Amino acid sequence: MTRIAAVHGALAPHRHTQREITDMVARTCLPPGADRRVLDRLHRNARVNERHMVLPLDRYPELDGLGAANDVFIKAATELGGEAVRGALRTAGLRPSDVDLLMFTSVTGVAAPSIDARLVGRLGLRPDVKRLPVFGLGCVAGAAGIARLHDYLLGWPDQVAVLLSVELCSLTFQRGDASLANMVATGLFGDGAAAVVAVGGRRASQGGGHGGCPEVVATRSRMYPDTENVMGWDISGSGFRVVLDPAVPDVVRRYLRDDVHGFLEEHGLKPKDVAAWVCHPGGPKVLETVADVLALPEGALDITWRSLAEVGNLSSSSVLHVLRDTMARRRPEPGTPGLIMAMGPGFCCELVLLRW
Repeated sequence: MTRIAAVHGALAPHRHTQREITDMVARTCLPPGADRRVLDRLHRNARVNERHMVLPLDRYPELDGLGAANDVFIKAATELGGEAVRGALRTAGLRPSDVDLLMFTSVTGVAAPSIDARLVGRLGLRPDVKRLPVFGLGCVAGAAGIARLHDYLLGWPDQVAVLLSVELCSLTFQRGDASLANMVATGLFGDGAAAVVAVGGRRASQGGGHGGCPEVVATRSRMYPDTENVMGWDISGSGFRVVLDPAVPDVVRRYLRDDVHGFLEEHGLKPKDVAAWVCHPGGPKVLETVADVLALPEGALDITWRSLAEVGNLSSSSVLHVLRDTMARRRPEPGTPGLIMAMGPGFCCELVLLRW
């Protein structure tokens, strides 16, 4: 089995309270003199206390389009991504030269050469390291990335693979946009990165201090019909304009229960057997729906709720921060199952079955 040897999270340098961010959004997104009560209510209901952002708040009004925001993305993503990968390799007790595959994912900026390419020399990775940059998966990419590392390591069980996620969501906030979707997004999303180090089964069997780290048992991908317009981006000269349909919780309610139950049943399990639920913090309504349709016990999503409150939704990086915190705080009993869950544009779901 693939072994998750380490997860390391990194956060953008500027930390602000939700109230400070709300005030900035009111100044930059609402028309002068506009009633801000709806904005205040949406940001308050997001259940986010603080967030990290890549720029000081007074810099955001200066971002006058896609080009300016993307220039910031390239520089900051390279720096934050390097920090995350270094930390994960250090925790795993591995060197940069041990890495055979580097997968990079983001949905908040673009670069060619890609961010992973820019990190090869900076981190001291081998010149023959295989790279896989991925764009467009959005919030689901943390779980999907682990699944694809697992696919790769099944074929190369002696090797080491790294997933890097960097999401600088604040760079997508739209100036002068008082739409409901933009107001929700500006109250929910933050900036951060995470890196996962995974080792193939043969490499893991050779030891290396991975006690307490989970194995990947199986994965499941699922696309839902007629949901392409539920979540995503409209990309224009002003940047990445969020598409966020209020129907997202309804889609979760319609499909998630059968997907999770069917996946677990294939492995002789039921939801009550799962010792650790590693769920992406999509937002309060989504989390409440997940807990309801799966009939989860009280406290099952505590780590996810805490992550949402402390740093907001980090898109694809969020579920990796939740995984890190689960490994550090919950410490499930050896041999017990866990389940990683995330959903994103498509609309789609990714499930990863773990065993501690």
